[in-house]
Amino acid sequence: MANEQFSEAFVLKEMRCNLGENEFGKVYPQGDVPEVSTIEKLLKKAGGKPKECNIDDYTQGGSGKAKPEFILTFKKDSGTIIVIECKRSIKKHESENRNKPKDFAVDGALYYAKFLKERYNVIAIGVSGSKKDESKVSTFYWQKGHDEFKELTKLNILLEPINYLQYLKGEKISRQYSIEEIRQTAINMSNNLRVAKVTANDKPIFIAGILIVLQNEDFENLYPQATTLKGLMWNITTAIGDVLGEAEVKQDRIDNILNTFKNVASLHHFKTTPMNEDYSLRWYIQELDMKIKPMMNNSDSSIDALGEFYHEFIKFSNGDDGKALGIILTPQHLTEFMCDVSGLNKKSKVVDICAGSGGFLVTAMSKMFKKANPSEIKIIREEGLYGVEADPHIYTLCIANMIVRRDGKSNIHYGSCFDTKIANELRKKNIDVGLINPPYSQDDYNELEFVEQLLSILTTRGIAVAVVPINCALGTTCKEVRERLFKKHTLEAVFSMPTEIFNPAASAPPCVMVWTANVPHPEDKKTFFGYFRDDGFVKRKKLGRIDAYGKWEEIKKKWMYLYQNKIEEPGYSVLHTVTHTDEWCAEAYMETDYSTLCDEDFIRKIRDYAAFLVQSEDF
Repeated sequence: MANEQFSEAFVLKEMRCNLGENEFGKVYPQGDVPEVSTIEKLLKKAGGKPKECNIDDYTQGGSGKAKPEFILTFKKDSGTIIVIECKRSIKKHESENRNKPKDFAVDGALYYAKFLKERYNVIAIGVSGSKKDESKVSTFYWQKGHDEFKELTKLNILLEPINYLQYLKGEKISRQYSIEEIRQTAINMSNNLRVAKVTANDKPIFIAGILIVLQNEDFENLYPQATTLKGLMWNITTAIGDVLGEAEVKQDRIDNILNTFKNVASLHHFKTTPMNEDYSLRWYIQELDMKIKPMMNNSDSSIDALGEFYHEFIKFSNGDDGKALGIILTPQHLTEFMCDVSGLNKKSKVVDICAGSGGFLVTAMSKMFKKANPSEIKIIREEGLYGVEADPHIYTLCIANMIVRRDGKSNIHYGSCFDTKIANELRKKNIDVGLINPPYSQDDYNELEFVEQLLSILTTRGIAVAVVPINCALGTTCKEVRERLFKKHTLEAVFSMPTEIFNPAASAPPCVMVWTANVPHPEDKKTFFGYFRDDGFVKRKKLGRIDAYGKWEEIKKKWMYLYQNKIEEPGYSVLHTVTHTDEWCAEAYMETDYSTLCDEDFIRKIRDYAAFLVQSEDF
């Protein structure tokens, strides 16, 4: 019907499918399934939806043929189909007794399913509303020939069709990465946790703890049936102990997470909200289970979906949440570029001594998996990835991220990377790649001291790649550290990066440094300097900096080509011999290709120079 067209378009968009032929199978609209006579006969048997009809009443509804919004069939499972009924208004989602198929989405979907299940396993979906944040979804499974159907309470969102088969088979649900979905989930959760009076310190551990318990198979199966807060809390306590105990996380960290859940569960909101209602403890678990975890499960993705979620979660939080967590997410394309620059492979051992949410480790792991066989992947998970994080809240987040990625032992150390015991433990592991985005403007250690500590942990000729403020590349700052670095290590390259690449979390323009560990810098060494200020990303309202024109892959390809082959190109790169007292940036040595200049280049250069002066002590 015309008034359902908006809902129909919404459904197709969310399920990422089109009418007709798709990779998974076919989508048929309005009950028009001429290619499958069995379905056609069953729809005719159902007839038009009656105004009222109990679920156990199989009397034919009316003349003609039933016309559900969509019927989906599968190439790999011809015995299972999906039937979808839509209503534009959420007021028409479901009647009290599910016995009004003509007027309500859920009632209609179940009405069709009770006829179709004569020959098929039926996934029945009722959808009301036409916008993601103003819609309701209910999903049911009616097995072929059975009298009873089952409500799949976890599936309260629309998934890609193949995900429904994965769910029914007990397989891991994997979803494509969606910044829109992440952002909306983060906003919703952050705002509602604030209303529920959850403290800024408890928020991140609460979310990370949920993702940890969802790794426990028993808990994953049991939580949708939880009817009391006490029962759900008992299951959470058991699951956290099992998962973190297996990952060899220390008991004090386990107790910290459990105490957070006790704090949250003691709040009036959670004590008084029934388990089957929105914003209950079970609801938060279900939201992360079905919206964020499947993106983390995507084996083809190197994206730190959990890190992105927290970035958005903090950005849209009120009060002091940002200060409390203090996380600055390294942009995904920068993380991938730095991994590529490091030259890591399936035999590498990788460390991030300021691990944050684990973004570098997640990306490195994905790239190491590319050419690894199953036994090599097992070794990578257990022995190939190491991290250090000093903040207790972010440490918990990182642990959650790595455990969800099935990294085995989860070799993330809680404490300072300058702790002698932790550093010596890491030195025993023969780690040959280091990736780092150190905290900026710390009182106790400057950014280059973090780089120095990283290099001291790596094996001889190991590679460290660090993103630091541009002032670290100037000859007037960090003089003693710079001198120590040159005496022990080799500066291979420095790339001047886009000024607003962190948009706008970092105030200082960044650069990326590449070092070879434990090899003194030769006096005649020519270091590569790249002027990589334009990554092709542009600002978009509510989205930040995005690759709107699809330029990034070609730009990255050029940057890598210039660096790997040590090519000098006007406007992009230069090779130059430097000492620890010199400036380590392309701007100081590079020739300009004036033939390509335009007004925008001039304006950008003035801005870069102004930022350069601000960072200089001589300004």
